[in-house]
Amino acid sequence: MNTRLLRFLEAENISQSQFADSIGVARASISHILSGRNKPGFDFLEKLASQYPNLSLEWLVSGRGRMYNTSPDDAESVENPLLSAPRGQIDRIVVFFSDGTFKEFK
Repeated sequence: MNTRLLRFLEAENISQSQFADSIGVARASISHILSGRNKPGFDFLEKLASQYPNLSLEWLVSGRGRMYNTSPDDAESVENPLLSAPRGQIDRIVVFFSDGTFKEFK
């Protein structure tokens, strides 16, 4: 879990100290959790969930799923140019490969 917590801090672009202050725990507690010395307790997870509701606790604890929870409202607010394009039949699909080649499907 300590590596996933570190990944979360990196994704949020916050330091250990900022994180500890934001959830109201001692800075040393975060250091001990990240080093693997201590495991977080229920109070820690409760504070974390309260401050960062989009963080998936299932991912944090078990590694299953994605780092962030997404709700249907969040998904609708993301603009996808493919979905907002005029509908019609697909004429062709082109796949570009990292070596500079491509394959066209009609």
